[in-house]
Amino acid sequence: MDALVLDQVTKAFGALRAVDDLSARVPSGSIYGFLGPNGAGKTTTLRMIMNIIAPDSGRIGVLGKTPLDQAKERIGYMPEERGLYRKMTVRSVLSYLGAIKGMKRAALSRAISDWLDTVGLADWANRKVEELSKGMQQKLQFVATVISDPEILILDEPFSGLDPINLDLLKGIMLRMRDAGKTVIFSTHMMEQAERLCDLILLVNRGRKVFEGALEEIQSRFVANAVEAELEGDTAFLSELPVVKSVTRNGRRMEISLADGADSQELLRALVGRVRVRAFEVKVPSLHEIFVRLVGGVDGTPAASPVL
Repeated sequence: MDALVLDQVTKAFGALRAVDDLSARVPSGSIYGFLGPNGAGKTTTLRMIMNIIAPDSGRIGVLGKTPLDQAKERIGYMPEERGLYRKMTVRSVLSYLGAIKGMKRAALSRAISDWLDTVGLADWANRKVEELSKGMQQKLQFVATVISDPEILILDEPFSGLDPINLDLLKGIMLRMRDAGKTVIFSTHMMEQAERLCDLILLVNRGRKVFEGALEEIQSRFVANAVEAELEGDTAFLSELPVVKSVTRNGRRMEISLADGADSQELLRALVGRVRVRAFEVKVPSLHEIFVRLVGGVDGTPAASPVL
């Protein structure tokens, strides 16, 4: 069963179509990245999934249930606008939010202790939320979202404000939850994090779907036409080879762009015998590079026509 189904969902605010005929399916037990530039419609879509705002048309199904109210207790939602009771202690705010979700007192107490230990906040359990740093509050907000052990986790820009250590901590938790059969849906414009985490991605721009599927699938549709290599010896001849369009040096490594119609094996044959080839790898476009090609600059104008 799919954890989430969006079927031709549309939402407009006046003349602006924030979400435009959007359809997608999120398999249960996956990490699903909802990607796009600022203003692409990510937050609006997540709010419609949570029934905070209603779509103008289309259907949203969660865990096979429509409307959402039938499945709401099985979802953990962390909105982009963080909201914690600043005058309450860390343990008190988690106790309150867990009780709202219907958790029994003993189970809730154990869950609070376990989660605070997991995210490194155990020593802050009796401190007021307002005493925590921004990053610590971010981790607390995440704990508040998962405290009731939801089947689906919906996170709006979960990595905002986290340092590298806590970023890795959160990613590790998300992977463990996926491995335990949970479904994790998160929005972000941080392509590198999505590339490392996601089983599937949905790329949106100006409210419309640009691509949905596995990262390997979208990468296969874009030909980088370049090679990353590490060579020993005199490489001055490279730019003179007919198969080479340009050479960019990055320390010991170099990126060699191939001429139109050239094949990487032609380049390799030209190198053998003239230099020592320590590394030679056909360049696979990163999600960031694909994102820029499909979505374009700050105005959202595509830099290249989609091949999807």
